[in-house]
Amino acid sequence: MASVSAEHVFDIPSSIDPLRLFGQYDQNVTALESLVPVVVRLDGSRVLVSGEQAAVARAGRALDQMIVAAGAGSVLTPDDVALAVRQADDGARVLPPTIHTTHRGREIRPRTRGQSALVEAIDRATLTFGIGPAGTGKTFLAVAMAVRAMRARTVSRIVLSRPAVEAGEKLGFLPGDLREKVDPFLRPLYDALRELLDENVVQRQLERETIEVAPIAYMRGRTLSDAFVILDEAQNATHEQLKMFLTRLGNGSKMVVNGDITQIDLPRGVRSGLLEAPRLFGAIPGIEIAYLDETDVVRHPLVSEIVRAYARYTDEPHP
Repeated sequence: MASVSAEHVFDIPSSIDPLRLFGQYDQNVTALESLVPVVVRLDGSRVLVSGEQAAVARAGRALDQMIVAAGAGSVLTPDDVALAVRQADDGARVLPPTIHTTHRGREIRPRTRGQSALVEAIDRATLTFGIGPAGTGKTFLAVAMAVRAMRARTVSRIVLSRPAVEAGEKLGFLPGDLREKVDPFLRPLYDALRELLDENVVQRQLERETIEVAPIAYMRGRTLSDAFVILDEAQNATHEQLKMFLTRLGNGSKMVVNGDITQIDLPRGVRSGLLEAPRLFGAIPGIEIAYLDETDVVRHPLVSEIVRAYARYTDEPHP
C-alpha cells in the first residue's frame, strides 16, 4: 500500500519565546527531523510539518509536548526533543518536570520511563533503592534531587557516600594518606555536584559541611538527621555495611541507595547487601524500590548494547 503524505500546521502562542522552543540556530528543529522522517519548516508563528502521515502524527505529538514545556518556561535542547519523541511514542502527553536548573542554565529532568519512576519514588518514599545498570543516571538524578531538596530547605545538608571498593584494587596499595586514598572512589559524586552547581558553591558547601562526601566506613556511629543521604555503588556494600548505613537514618531525612547488581566487585564469597534489599524491604511502607534497565541508559548508545551483550552472556550456558 502506498504511503499517505500529509502536512500539519502548528500555531505557536505569541507568549512563547521561539529561542526557548527551537534553540540556537533552530537546533531543535534539526534534532526533530533527525529523529522522525519529516520536514519541518518555520513560518513566523507557525510550524509546518510534512511527511508520511504516521511520521507527521508522531512528530506532532512530540511538538505538542515541546510547546507545552516551552510555554512553562523551559529552554529546550536536542536532548529534550529526543525525550519528547520517546515520551510521545510511549503515550505520555507532557515532558517530565524539571528537577533542577544548573548554573549553566541546563534543565535536569528524567529522560526515560525508568528514570521517571526513580524520581517519583524518591519524591514519595523516605528510603528509595535505585537498582539498574551503568549509564542509567541513577547517581546524577539522586544528587539532583538532593540539591533540589536543600534549595527548597526541606533538608539542611547533603551526605554522599560510597564503599571504597573497586575492581582489582586495594586501598593499601594506593599512594597517599587515607583521604588521598579514598578520594578517587568518591570522584563520581564530586563530578555530579560540579555538573549541577557552580564550582565555588560546591567548595563553599564542602567547607561548611552542608555537603559531605565520605566513604561508607565514616558513617558508623552517626545519626544522619535533617539530611538527604545518598549511598552510591551500593552493590559493593556487604550485608553488615548496608545494615549499618541504613540504620543511620535520622528524623527529617531522606535516603537513596543506588547500585548495579551486575557489577559487584566484592571478594569472592562475600555477598552484596544490595542483593537482599528487595526481599527484605519490598513490602515496608515508606520504602520503595525502582528498577532501571538497558532501555534507561542515557550515555553513548553503544552502552545499551554493551549492557545487553553482557546480559545475554550471563544467561547463556558456558563450558
